Amino acid sequence: MNVLVTGSIGIDTVEAPSGKVADALGGSSVYFSQAASFFAPVRFVGVVGEDCPADFLKPLRENPNIDMGGLEIRAGSKTFRWHGRYHDDVNQRDTVSVELNVLAEKGPTIPENFRDSEYVFLANTHPALQLELLGQCAAAKLIVADTMDLWIETETALLGELLGNIDGVVLNDSEALSLTGRNNVIQAGLEIASRVKRFCVIKKGEHGAVLFIDGKAYPLPGYPAVNVVDPTGAGDCFAGGMMGHLAATDPTPEKLCSALRQAVAYGTVIASLELEAFSLDKLLTITRKDIDKRFAEFTALTRF
Repeated sequence: MNVLVTGSIGIDTVEAPSGKVADALGGSSVYFSQAASFFAPVRFVGVVGEDCPADFLKPLRENPNIDMGGLEIRAGSKTFRWHGRYHDDVNQRDTVSVELNVLAEKGPTIPENFRDSEYVFLANTHPALQLELLGQCAAAKLIVADTMDLWIETETALLGELLGNIDGVVLNDSEALSLTGRNNVIQAGLEIASRVKRFCVIKKGEHGAVLFIDGKAYPLPGYPAVNVVDPTGAGDCFAGGMMGHLAATDPTPEKLCSALRQAVAYGTVIASLELEAFSLDKLLTITRKDIDKRFAEFTALTRF
């Protein structure tokens, strides 16, 4: 099975204790696609402005497992830009500047030949746009979305509508607490899982993630990463690894829980690899064999 993703494409400037990069390839759908492509064919849907450099998306275009047929280059528009600065503790970062540009305009259109996609990930963007895209995915058997604190704070009603129409949602621990008004992550996760059709995954950064499904919580620790260069995109890679594995295994509804538990582990592993370099640099130098090797190490570490 293939997996369709919609989300941002960004021109990023990142400052970290390990160094700085300017005008680097970024964006939620970019990281997701590269990560998911190790597991399953990816259908990419996104928008850039006419200012986007001609070879900017070359790494994705040259990936035989990513179909870029859903890319729109919008005349008269500018590409999304983000500038972030990480603290010495890279779990903390400041947004120096953000230019929404094309992301503040109408969303992309899913090509007709993509609309039979059965696995769909709506990467972080305005919930109104996610709902609009949702309506173009009538054939999907599993639709999962990401969100962020901005929409939780400003678009509560729309986000609530979105949650009721998707199978799963991925968000971080602070977002989960904000969304529910609770001060306990487990309580928050169980509540959010009850608001979607099937499951919720709460990311806890270096401390791992927790899957909530069928009224139960399944925690998984983070991989003990030592060489942390740039965490930007790690969460998107987590989602890409998770959704890619699900699309590859295509579990029945009865086996979704066990498949998700393994998928969350694969997401954790590929995110731990991605953060070892800026932008997509690490993911462009590894193979599925490298991922499986670290997955085996991670499995051994978490077995008791």
